[in-house]
Amino acid sequence: MKPRHFITLLFLLGIFHCAFSQSQSLKIIMIGAHPDDCDIKGGGTAALFAEMGHQVKFISVTNGDAGHMEQGGGILAKRRTAEAKEAGRRLGIEYEVLDHHDGELLATLPIRLEIIRKIRDWNADVVISHRPNDYHPDHRYTAILVQDAAYMVGVPNIAPDTKSLEKNPVFLYFQDNFQKPYPFRADIAVDVTAVFDKKIYAMDAHESQFYEWLPWIGRYQEEVPKGKEERLVWLKSKRFGQVTDAAKASLDKWYGSQKSSQVKQVELFEICEYGTQPSDEEIRRLFPMLKK
Repeated sequence: MKPRHFITLLFLLGIFHCAFSQSQSLKIIMIGAHPDDCDIKGGGTAALFAEMGHQVKFISVTNGDAGHMEQGGGILAKRRTAEAKEAGRRLGIEYEVLDHHDGELLATLPIRLEIIRKIRDWNADVVISHRPNDYHPDHRYTAILVQDAAYMVGVPNIAPDTKSLEKNPVFLYFQDNFQKPYPFRADIAVDVTAVFDKKIYAMDAHESQFYEWLPWIGRYQEEVPKGKEERLVWLKSKRFGQVTDAAKASLDKWYGSQKSSQVKQVELFEICEYGTQPSDEEIRRLFPMLKK
């Protein structure tokens, strides 16, 4: 091979390596209170990240051992962990369930340190969790735990057995409909129409929740079909939401009005004040699916 050809080859390989590295560079972690929380609020976004070659991890802070009308304790925790692992497989992501009792979560120092370590170990660029105003105490305390970790992940003397992060991640909130003390703000809107079926398929893995517990506690268990295919269709119909005016305004910003008008399914996120405060340019880097 002639020298100039060799140099050209090295140059092209360098470009390829750089492009590949960039496509693999983002690390997203979503932290929910229960197995299935992240799937509901961010499953479509996770699927898009995974399809683009980025790394996504879901964490459930509790093991879900109280969320059923007939089963409970260790048997239910084992079942819910298996369901979460299967949901992760269907989305192409990693799913971890921590061993804290469902319905008994508190924002304690040991669990805060555990969350700090998990975020550091993942070397997260983006961390997404609940807002602290929520009907469920486990959701509220998960939100507090993640907020309390937002600054501490960069402090070397806190949880010194794990390397502190050199840059504080961007922390985001999942969407909710609670109005007090202030309503959710749709800072980021992700079009998940193309992966909505994959999101529903991942949620389908949580059989104990979507076909048993939630219908029972919601008093609509008679609606649940028996067959697997019929259940998927039914679950999709239950979760098929409307694009609100607030969502449309955010979609217009990130995708342009022409493309946003075609969106059928969207996931929304609010920027938390405690992490890195991203510019619009940084948000587009961290959410490369936002294309006009």
